[in-house]
Amino acid sequence: MKKAVYSILVKPVLTEKTLSGSQEGGNTYCFEVARAANKIEIRKAVEQAFKVKVAAVRTASRHGGTRRFGYKWVKEPSVKRAYVTLAEGSRIDIL
Repeated sequence: MKKAVYSILVKPVLTEKTLSGSQEGGNTYCFEVARAANKIEIRKAVEQAFKVKVAAVRTASRHGGTRRFGYKWVKEPSVKRAYVTLAEGSRIDIL
């Protein structure tokens, strides 16, 4: 089952905004997840990977597009993010 867990959770998203959400009492962490994963699979994957209790999962899909990179146009990939709120007393040490 470990392989399935890490095929759902691609990587944690470490930006100023997501880190402040996890530190200021929000207890919310952000992960980039597989595009086909649903909220139930994401909840089970986080609980198994980090041994914590998940209270809520919110997802957001960002569709990729083209943008300028110097003199070229490049295509950005579509990504799906999951904002996971942990239960009271649970914590993940990402850094």
